[in-house]
Amino acid sequence: MQQRIASGKNADQPGPAGPSGPQVILGIDPSLRGTGYGVIDTAPSTPATLSQGTLRCPADWPLSRCLRFISESLEAVVQDTRPTLAAVEGLFHAQNVRTALVMSQARGAALAVLGRAELDVFEISPRKVKQAIVGYGAAQKEAVAKMVQTRLSLPELPEPDAADALAIALTCAQSLDSPIPDKAVKPV
Repeated sequence: MQQRIASGKNADQPGPAGPSGPQVILGIDPSLRGTGYGVIDTAPSTPATLSQGTLRCPADWPLSRCLRFISESLEAVVQDTRPTLAAVEGLFHAQNVRTALVMSQARGAALAVLGRAELDVFEISPRKVKQAIVGYGAAQKEAVAKMVQTRLSLPELPEPDAADALAIALTCAQSLDSPIPDKAVKPV
């Protein structure tokens, strides 16, 4: 995976390719009703937020319309921000099988977009993200959002799903910069 990043496959995009150089990282927190996304640029000494938001699908929309909306919206984010790699929240253990299936479909829509964009994609577990950002693997969403706000020097607290996506991007950035490979950050 790191050889593909270092190969410069996306050489026309900002920043040098490779895990040790600056990256533009797209983080995604997939969900059918509220997919969070956040794009950071790691070139400055303090990572800069290029874009963030939550893709909301109303409860009365059918599954197919939500998946199309997620795909089209994320395609626009990729076109606008031109990330060099992406990170997606890993699957979690859901007690409700229906919820797990719906979440997986939203995740699949996001992964398809990233695949079409030929981005290298990393998966990071929710617990690993919380540990990396807050220092505690069972941290609450608000604690994650506050730390994201602080680390990215944001003027206001990001929405919860966008904060999670930005946290995923930040975790990916610090994992790739680490001299010790992090087993919790896996290529997808």
